[in-house]
Amino acid sequence: MLGLPEQITTCLFDLDGVLTDTASVHRAAWKQTFDPLLAARGLEPFTEDDYATYVDGKPRADGVRDFLASRGIQLPAGDREDRAGADTVYGVGNRKNELLLARIHSDGVEVYDGSRRYLQAARAAGLRRAVVSSSANTADVLQVTGLAELVEGRVDGHTLQVQGLRGKPAPDSFLAGAKLFGTDPAAAVVFEDALAGVQAGRDGGFGFVVGVNRVDDEHAGALRQHGADIVVSDLGELL
Repeated sequence: MLGLPEQITTCLFDLDGVLTDTASVHRAAWKQTFDPLLAARGLEPFTEDDYATYVDGKPRADGVRDFLASRGIQLPAGDREDRAGADTVYGVGNRKNELLLARIHSDGVEVYDGSRRYLQAARAAGLRRAVVSSSANTADVLQVTGLAELVEGRVDGHTLQVQGLRGKPAPDSFLAGAKLFGTDPAAAVVFEDALAGVQAGRDGGFGFVVGVNRVDDEHAGALRQHGADIVVSDLGELL
């Protein structure tokens, strides 16, 4: 059914890069955040490879911490309420979120047509549907794009904080998504474009993991290596 094994009853969709083109907006906001910090230390600029390896799919603070560590930079954690741009992990993350929201409000959010059609087909087929994202802005994006009416639940950055869940690549958020419907992970499919998310799907024992490659052949290969059962460039290919 819809390109999935017959035992699948529940679909768990990442948001950025799978349903919406906000991944490119995230990349731009991260680069705008990190480049001045790197330049001040005489280091090379933030790259797309850095985004895919250290940041994509992770909770914001984890992405900041992991990327800076890759460049030999350590900052104090600080506090969630740190001012944007403060010299702390949370300050850097809050600056990124400030830039992201400005870009979303000025440029809007694009929904991939194949993803919208796939959600509509999944609803018609009676499959359960949830969005599982590390983004704290998930609810706003779903509402703005009209996707809210096509999903039945969500696990997002706020959920992770309230429930004390580990972010991707830990499988906690996807397991929480399956739990929304009382679904065994073996009967759920994970749709992910991030390496961390695909690994979470594999490590969580999910019945099927669909890697969504919006980048290049190298990224497609990396998705397979991290546990994707199949890699597509658009969800419309599964219809």
